[in-house]
Amino acid sequence: MSGNGSLPAVTDATFAAEVLESPVPVLVDFWATWCPPCRMVAPVLAQIAAERAGRLRVVSIDADLNPQVSRDSEVMSMPTIDLYVGGRRVARVIGARAKSALDRLLDEHLPAPAPA
Repeated sequence: MSGNGSLPAVTDATFAAEVLESPVPVLVDFWATWCPPCRMVAPVLAQIAAERAGRLRVVSIDADLNPQVSRDSEVMSMPTIDLYVGGRRVARVIGARAKSALDRLLDEHLPAPAPA
C-alpha cells in the first residue's frame, strides 16, 4: 500500500507491468508527500476503487520517489490522475476533483457495468 491512503503503490520498476500491461483499465494517482490536495483526493480515489473493483484498478505512484515514470508521463503538477486503457493514457485530470467529476470522466471512457 502507498503512503497516499489505501491504494496499491506502483513504482518506476513496476509501472509497465502494473499499468501498461493491465488487462483492466487503471487509474493512476501521481502524488507527493508535500502535496495537501493529494491527501484530499486519496479517500475519493479509494472509494472509486472499491465501487469499481474488478472493472478498474486504482493505483498510486509517489512522483518524487519515481522520477522516471513521472518524467515519461510528463507530470508537472500534483495530483495528476491519469486513466490508462489498453496500455494507453486516454484521460488526464490535474488537481484535486470531486468524486462526481471523476465518476463522469470514468463513465465517458469505460464500458458500463454488466447488468446483474
